[in-house]
Amino acid sequence: MSEKKEGGNSLVIVVTALVIFAAGWFGGSIWKENKLLKSGTLPAAKQAADKNQPNPPQKPQGPDEAQLGKMPKVTKEDHALGDPEKAKVVLVEYSDLECPFCKRFHPTVKKVLDEYGDKVALVWRQYPLPFHQNAQKAAETAECVAKNAGNEAYWNYIEQYFEKTNSTGTGVSEDEMLDLAAKAGADKAGVEKCVKSGEMAKKIKKQMETGSAAGVSGTPGTIVVVEGQPKELIPGALPYEQVKQIIDKYVK
Repeated sequence: MSEKKEGGNSLVIVVTALVIFAAGWFGGSIWKENKLLKSGTLPAAKQAADKNQPNPPQKPQGPDEAQLGKMPKVTKEDHALGDPEKAKVVLVEYSDLECPFCKRFHPTVKKVLDEYGDKVALVWRQYPLPFHQNAQKAAETAECVAKNAGNEAYWNYIEQYFEKTNSTGTGVSEDEMLDLAAKAGADKAGVEKCVKSGEMAKKIKKQMETGSAAGVSGTPGTIVVVEGQPKELIPGALPYEQVKQIIDKYVK
């Protein structure tokens, strides 16, 4: 009995000693690595291994001024609310009439125009997303309304469209678009002929391509222009207070 007990005690002593040694070695290694990290002399193999670890996700960065500068300049051919030549800030909105976020953002932009008066102007450019089935025809109809009856009718059409659509991609049928065109003040038959000709499709495609080149990747995508120079992109349907903070940087 006594021999077994002594052997058991010896085994316990050996195991305990090993545990203490291992703990001390591990603690010393951690301490040494911390010292090396602080001194900037962590071994190359360790640094390389750390570099291979996934980095935490970075916040998305908007386009810089060089990319924004690829946006075509505002001209008299654009559809505007307010006077872009006199305004201190011009908001160039690339938008989709069947986009729920565009519908949500529209009252925000209107509030900006009401609050800032002639200091801010709005320019609208078409950016119909392909997964919104009726957005392309809605955009073409809008352009045909402008051709047929001018800028005021164009904006009437935009307002009525947003009031009617449920923003599901097919919120307004093509027949209903023509009815809205007539209510906006355009000749229904003339607009229908224009839409069927497809003449506005090329114009809209160009607006989308140049908008994308300038950094627009979704709708609404609104580029802030100051003294003719694009400064930054307002991404999506930001609330009024955030849009106001952006505008206030340029309106003094």
